[in-house]
Amino acid sequence: MTTPQPDQLALLVDRMAVQDVLVRYATALDSRDWQLLRTCFTPDAVGVYETLGEQHGYERIEALCRGALEPLAATQHIITNIVVELAGDRARTSCYLQSMHVRERPDGDNFIVAGQYRDELVRTADGWRIARRNLRRIWTQGRLGDHGRSAGSAGPSSPSPSNQE
Repeated sequence: MTTPQPDQLALLVDRMAVQDVLVRYATALDSRDWQLLRTCFTPDAVGVYETLGEQHGYERIEALCRGALEPLAATQHIITNIVVELAGDRARTSCYLQSMHVRERPDGDNFIVAGQYRDELVRTADGWRIARRNLRRIWTQGRLGDHGRSAGSAGPSSPSPSNQE
């Protein structure tokens, strides 16, 4: 068996640290831990959430997530198929997500969003942080927001933060 070289170990440590940011993001959303969410992004991060356009700066990203999630009884964000490409102090990632959104309603007004995140991360003094996050929806199931339209339709008549985060 070959002994790993220091540069190989450093790459593994960086890869795991980058993956930890992606998982921490999902954990922060589901626990509504906005301080933890802050540790995932640079202050000037850009979030591109498909139908909602670009959100510039961490504060805008947090506001979008709060608005989408706080009215819900529960959520569960699952991140899979993580691919990390490292280049010094920069990284690009791709991963799939499936997020379940549960409302406390007798009509079962729950919905699922499945998609893909493509991110650009940078190494900061505080560790790896997302500088740019792009969400592309692949499919949805259930009802989106209070618009009452089927998730399989073209979407709500006006963008609602409750269908993406």
